[in-house]
Amino acid sequence: MSPNNQPDLAGKLKFDDDNGAGRSKWIAGVLALILFGWMGSGYILPSQAAEDDVAQEPAPRAVVVAVMPSQAADVQLVLSAEGQSEPDRATMIKAEAGGQVSSVSVARGDLVTAGQELGRLDAGTFEAQLLQAETQLEQTTRDLNNAIALQERGVATDDRVSMARAANAAADAATTAAQEQLENTIIRAPFAGRLNDLTLDEGEYVDAGDIVAEVLDNDPITVVIQVPQQALSRIQNGQMAEVQFITGEERTGVVSFIGANADQQTRTFRVEVTVDNPDSVMPAGLSARIALPTGKARGHFISPAILSLDVSGELGIKTVEADNTVSFIPVSIVRAQTDGVWITGLPDDADIITVGQGFVNAGDVVDPRPMGADQTADISQ
Repeated sequence: MSPNNQPDLAGKLKFDDDNGAGRSKWIAGVLALILFGWMGSGYILPSQAAEDDVAQEPAPRAVVVAVMPSQAADVQLVLSAEGQSEPDRATMIKAEAGGQVSSVSVARGDLVTAGQELGRLDAGTFEAQLLQAETQLEQTTRDLNNAIALQERGVATDDRVSMARAANAAADAATTAAQEQLENTIIRAPFAGRLNDLTLDEGEYVDAGDIVAEVLDNDPITVVIQVPQQALSRIQNGQMAEVQFITGEERTGVVSFIGANADQQTRTFRVEVTVDNPDSVMPAGLSARIALPTGKARGHFISPAILSLDVSGELGIKTVEADNTVSFIPVSIVRAQTDGVWITGLPDDADIITVGQGFVNAGDVVDPRPMGADQTADISQ
């Protein structure tokens, strides 16, 4: 059949009136409704499986802490203070006469006794002056005796006797002065102690009033401390004190002086503790720590690591009560030692949290374990 003879089919193929022509549209619409309904069901109606999972989730565990039972005991309260040792007496020795040094009998650092000779000045001039004074005294004494004898016989007058008596007294005073000057050529220690300084050298010349030596009396030695005004009432004269010098020496001392006037700058009081120091073994000027017992108190002995701070910065201890709740109790440190501290403020019997206190707060419920048992548990759970 030629192209020109093909039949015209336009407008003759129509399916609108076919029974299955609209079925696909209904199927697509139903599927879309099912899809949207399933997607929205998770928001409107939670699945039973999710509810079951929530119901089966375990409750949070209480924090595990280690607890140490502690019982209060009597503790000796001690006031500690830093101080410095001072000599009991110290003096600068001056030459009381002038002259050339003829001899030196001691050396710096020596222990000397009261009145011991340290050095001697050339005494030639003073010996001559003493001899002259003694001769004059002898002459005036004879004149006085003669005048008295003549007076008794009625030959000498009272004026002559008075003049002779005055001359004799003047000669006696001159002799005494010459003796003192001669004695002053010997330089002596005023008291027993250690010779801290000596500037005498043989052959040199010293003038009267020159400082030639220094003597320190370190037996007993005095340790001076500054005590706060709030602690002054706890100290008494005669009270025993433990003294530890920076050299490691430990001695027992006695409170010998308590100041009655506070320092204007520091508002502290001067307190002196006297310590026996035979042979002046301990030198003056050493730093020392004084421990003064001031009474007793009831306290607990703990490690400083157990101490905590609350939100306001107050120092305290966390304890566990009978219902396993945490309590924060403010405390005060009353004595510190190398192996721990003594605190007051807790009741006589307390269960102290030793491990885990940093993970709990007051009011929290905890799982207390005896100290040493399962301290390696994960306390953060």
